[in-house]
Amino acid sequence: MLNGVKSVVSKVVQDTNVNNVVVQQIEITSDQITSVFTMSDKKINDLIYATHVHADESFDEDSLFVIVENVLKSSNQIIDKIVQGIHVHDVDNIENKFSLANLNVPLCTLKGINNEAPNEVTAHETTLAILNKLSNYSWEAKAVLALGAFAFEFGDFWLIAQLYNSDSLAKQLGVLKRVPSLIKTSELVKRRQAVLELSSLVNVTMRVIAMFDEFEKLSAYDVKDIPGLSVALDHLPVDVYWAILTIAACATKHCILISDKPDRTFDLSPYAQKISFIQNQLTMHLNVCRRQLEEAETYRRLCKLFRTPTEIMEIFKALIFFKDTPRPLIDGSTNRLVNIDVLRRKNVFMFFSGVEITEEDISILKPVYEETKKEKSYTIVWVPIVEKWSDEIKKKYETLKSKMPWYCLHQFGPIAGTRFIKEQWQYQGKPMLVLTTPQGKVENLNALHLIRVWGIKAFPFDKKSEEIISKEIHWIGSLVKRIDPIIETWVKEEKYIFFYGGKDKDLIETFTKKVTALASNPFIKEAKINIKFFCVGKTTKGEEDHGNILGRFWGGIESLFFTKDHNKDVDPVTQEIQKLLSYKNESAWAILSKGSAVVTSGHGSTILKVVEEFEQWKEVIKVKGFEVGFKEVHTKVTQTIRHCIRLDVPTVAGKAPDCMKCPECLRAMETYISYKCCHVDPTTQLLPSSLK
Repeated sequence: MLNGVKSVVSKVVQDTNVNNVVVQQIEITSDQITSVFTMSDKKINDLIYATHVHADESFDEDSLFVIVENVLKSSNQIIDKIVQGIHVHDVDNIENKFSLANLNVPLCTLKGINNEAPNEVTAHETTLAILNKLSNYSWEAKAVLALGAFAFEFGDFWLIAQLYNSDSLAKQLGVLKRVPSLIKTSELVKRRQAVLELSSLVNVTMRVIAMFDEFEKLSAYDVKDIPGLSVALDHLPVDVYWAILTIAACATKHCILISDKPDRTFDLSPYAQKISFIQNQLTMHLNVCRRQLEEAETYRRLCKLFRTPTEIMEIFKALIFFKDTPRPLIDGSTNRLVNIDVLRRKNVFMFFSGVEITEEDISILKPVYEETKKEKSYTIVWVPIVEKWSDEIKKKYETLKSKMPWYCLHQFGPIAGTRFIKEQWQYQGKPMLVLTTPQGKVENLNALHLIRVWGIKAFPFDKKSEEIISKEIHWIGSLVKRIDPIIETWVKEEKYIFFYGGKDKDLIETFTKKVTALASNPFIKEAKINIKFFCVGKTTKGEEDHGNILGRFWGGIESLFFTKDHNKDVDPVTQEIQKLLSYKNESAWAILSKGSAVVTSGHGSTILKVVEEFEQWKEVIKVKGFEVGFKEVHTKVTQTIRHCIRLDVPTVAGKAPDCMKCPECLRAMETYISYKCCHVDPTTQLLPSSLK
């Protein structure tokens, strides 16, 4: 109808003494009928909360709902039999989910609700009146009681209709209930579609109210386990309002159908559309909540599994698959499906990543894979973690899988242990390689750090290997030898090398000039001290690097940082790495090494001062040598020139230390939180090549 158009409809009321239907003609506008459907949720919320006192009245609502559900299911089966001629089996007896002896149904409340005379004009007022009567009940209980009141009358009508032709009492009651006006063949033909629409709407409304109970049960769990539940519970009062409004509409339609003028217009479709929308929304929320609960239960189960020795295959099943329904893996070397039994009694490298990884992310693991072919007790499995799979993502997966010779998980769906992997293993989107023993013990939370720096030299990348290699003092060569072949030669020949860089171009240019002069100083030449230098950020030809060398260098420093234990008293190597990482965003920084061993590192200005003042301390070289002399002078300079030390620890690369001591003065460092975005996908950043 157009707004403002007047329509004559019937107000249906029921005389509760004789069950006689009385029809009154009233004049209303279409605005009055449709206005309720244009009300905002906030407006409805304000209105219905005024009716809600507190939920101190209680009863066995679960048992009542089971009875109501069976009544309505039985009624709808009778409708199918009478209206459509479909033969159906009788509904089974009420399930034993409750004790009939202890069931306390608030009959007076049910009858009180039935005394509200619903009609298409005052449906909203009727709903508010019902809510007022049920002000002391919970929101779920309000819906169950309203549905129960409707089932009380609806079920009674259709039970009498079923027995009308076979039982004399039912026949007499049927006349009072106006059963003949609906089940006569001639009348049935006219009203058939309307009756089926009513039956369908009753079913949908019943399913919606059943979901209220599901949410009520979920509310018993910790809100941290089901964060999505709060959204559904916050909206529950409004959903209850619409459910009761729809019940009132169904009662109105039923009264019209058994009246003398059943052809009067009362369209249930707006109610059907609204309640179906609510059903879809609740179903979506319920699926989210169930998944979150399953993830929470999986999380707790995994925490328990990793605390006790458990066969790795069982842990893998619990970590990846829901409800212990494992899917086969793909053997990348043959492209054939294999059972996950191939993981049994193996040390497993679990390679977690998205599908935006680069060729280098894959190539860095190939030497490790070759080693696992020799060491049969080790194997690699790629586990792609994708929030939502699409055709495009599946294509990327297939492309990446074709380049991996190791095992690959073949599952286009969520991972059961995603929460555990993110919270306990600190996975945040960047590739990580978790090493677990055959008993499920985690030996390395991210072996990629060791691989990026040391390559296959650190195999098998377990705790023992990490402890041994962490004592290695010749670490700078592992970071820089892939930059350019000439640098690798310098390292092998044990030359003194200045590596430097920073954001201040003028300072960098000055440093280049001064260190060039130092390298060609006659005193240095006479002492046969061979000095080389390389600006990280430029190629060996002096051209701009465009991020490749720089990114690899600092990526290696970060990986080194996470192979160290920063929560204990740190060794000189760890201290040097901490210092170096703190210079990443400084105006200038520099390292002096002898071959692969770091002599000293510092802010560009302090190293530059030592170089500039060479003439003042060069005589020390004759006594202590260039290496010791440079380091002693630099230590003195750092006492006079102080720079704030700032360590930016990338949490995506591994678990950040709980606290840090300043690598220069050893005081406890203050903690700040900062955020960074470079407007690119973090997984596409360049990583160092594999170090064999």
